Amino acid sequence: MTRAAAVLLLTAAVLAATTPAAAEAADSSYRTLSGATNPDWMRGLADSRSLASLSVPGTHETMSIHGGAWTQTQEDFGDSGGTLAAQLTAGIRMIDIRARVNDGNTFTIHHGSTYQNANFDDVLGKLSAFLAAHPGETVLMRLKQECTGEVGSCTDASGQNSFTQIFDSYVAENRALWWTPSVSGDAAMPTLGDVRGKVVLVVMNGAHGGRFAGYGLGQFGDWNDGSSTYVQDNYNVPNVGAIATKRDQVRRFLDATSAGDPARMYVNFGSGASVFAQPQSVAGGALGVQGVDPFLLIYLNQGADVHTPVTRTGVLMLDFPGGGLINKIISLD
Repeated sequence: MTRAAAVLLLTAAVLAATTPAAAEAADSSYRTLSGATNPDWMRGLADSRSLASLSVPGTHETMSIHGGAWTQTQEDFGDSGGTLAAQLTAGIRMIDIRARVNDGNTFTIHHGSTYQNANFDDVLGKLSAFLAAHPGETVLMRLKQECTGEVGSCTDASGQNSFTQIFDSYVAENRALWWTPSVSGDAAMPTLGDVRGKVVLVVMNGAHGGRFAGYGLGQFGDWNDGSSTYVQDNYNVPNVGAIATKRDQVRRFLDATSAGDPARMYVNFGSGASVFAQPQSVAGGALGVQGVDPFLLIYLNQGADVHTPVTRTGVLMLDFPGGGLINKIISLD
């Protein structure tokens, strides 16, 4: 064997060993969003229910449908907010929006350096249309300044207003859409009756993970990048084998939520990724390792003969959620 041939074989072996395998096949927990249709699931809940007491399906990087396997986190139901509209119809009620400061003091939607063929106006338009048609619902939002200017990220347009100033201008133009306390101070936890037909800003994070004070729910004062008191977001899953660790982190936080203070909202991210573990692999599983989504559906369905049943999930932020998993989370309310 020549030296050149040996190098080629070694390179091929390294690539085979380090490239994540495709995720497991779609099922009721994974990549079957359209299997759920729940546009009015909150309507039958009592106005007196605290938002914190609910079991809420959500999506991580809600609009991320472009950029390839290492960037995509959700099923593609169309650009310009089409994917968001499909999620809302399925029953998703917390969204994770990542914005770049663009020319004209506007926001465009990104995942890292990849533009997601949607703008913040598209997000607000889909939310307005959905809540006008389904006034018994509310939608929770986590908004994050996406661009850090580092390799792999985007860079904000120069010469523009600050992120908060631009956001304030969007609020001023769409004031009726927002639950005002959440965009004008550190708000107390509302009841469902307080926020029907409105968008609740839960937190607004800066580009490097810091939290913009004076926005969102006061409970999340320490929500920066990653995990905090009421947030599990251990997003670094270094390889496919480490999906098992991520599952355990999600399970432990889920159990803590179910047993925890019903006046406090818990946000549990099932998502994770790295160079050696794509988002689809973490969500759906790969190489025989069970993904977070199928694990969650099984765990939520298990009875007292297996473990203490989950009675409240809090907010579960998911990649590629399936219809059966969405339905199960909602059923706990």
